[in-house]
This record gives sequence, C-alpha cells and structure tokens, in this order.
Amino acid sequence: MMKLRGALASLLVLCSTEAFAHPHSFIDMDVSFEMREQKLTGLKMVWVMDEMTSADLLYDAENGKDDPEVWKKLAAEVMANVTGQHYFTYVYRDGKPIKYKSLPSDYQLYRQGYKAVLAFVLPLTEPQDLAGRTFEVSTYDPTYFVDMRYKNKDSIHLPPEIAARCECELVTPTPSELLKAYALSLDKSDMPDEDMQLGQEFAQRVRLKCQ
Repeated sequence: MMKLRGALASLLVLCSTEAFAHPHSFIDMDVSFEMREQKLTGLKMVWVMDEMTSADLLYDAENGKDDPEVWKKLAAEVMANVTGQHYFTYVYRDGKPIKYKSLPSDYQLYRQGYKAVLAFVLPLTEPQDLAGRTFEVSTYDPTYFVDMRYKNKDSIHLPPEIAARCECELVTPTPSELLKAYALSLDKSDMPDEDMQLGQEFAQRVRLKCQ
C-alpha cells in the first residue's frame, strides 16, 4: 500500500524519483488546548498533509469508494505510527516534561480537497493546573524529513475560560546558516545523525503562560 520511510513512515509517499533536499513532506498544524474543570487535560491536534504526501492515502480511499471502513482502517494505521513515535510531540510545564497517555482519546482521518487530514486528541496522563504556570508544546519529526509547522498564531486556539488569563506565543526558531545549509544538502537517500535531532532545531514552540 504505502511506502514506508523515516519516522512518519505511514504518512509519507515518495512520489518522485528525483532527489530533493530535506524536508520532503510538509504538514500544516493546528492545536487547541482542551480543558476540564479549569485544568489542562490534553491537546487537540489537526495535521493537514501536503498533496504529494496525501496522494496514496486518498488513492486507497478512492479504491475503496470512500468506504467508511477503508478510512477507519487507514486512520488506525496512520495513528499507530504516530503514537509509536510519542505523537512527535513534547509538552513541558515550567521546563519539566509532562507525561501523556499512549493512546489518543479520539482520532479520525478525512479528506480536505486533495489533502488528507489527521485529527486526534492527545490526552495528558494527569490534568494540569494552569495558574502561575508556563507550558511549552513542540511537535517535530527528529529527522526533519517532514516539516511540521503552524502557519501563524491563528492556528493556536484557547478555550474561552482561559483566554482572559492566559497568553499564548508562537516561537519560531532561527537556525544558523550552517545548519540550514546542512539540511539542504541532504537528499532522500540521506538521513541526519540520529543523535542530532535535526528536526528539533527547526521546530516551532507554542508557549502558554497563565496567571
């Protein structure tokens, strides 16, 4: 069905035989902070894949005549790979990592024009108090095979009950010219050193500060 490659294996399709510099695939992200009883309980993530990345997923759905069972199976396969990589997401409270559950509380895969969209809820293991805390969320493919980013701050959503007392900031890194040149030098047959965490160097951070 789909050709596997790198950390986001089941999301990606290498549709060309030509060599391209990293990254090879692109995902536009959207995140909403989920609350219950004034505590942070999880993150709702929406990932919109580029058309080339989406091609095989949509092709398989077309072959199944958009059968809901086909979409359900595809969603399960994609989600299994995402959870296998800890959702590619790292959550910190006051600089310390927060644990989250190994399985999403909800997920679905659907079509948006020529693009495939994966939506899921990443549930925290324990609800988190917000008062006086700073949270950071970072989502990236460590190999930088996939460029995962927010278009702008409008892609970050706060529920009304915390919007008045919390500030949200989207921090975009500025990698050195040397690092950018290194990333551009990698083609589809190359992978950066595993210890390098190249994707982290280009990863945006969502910072939430609450009173």
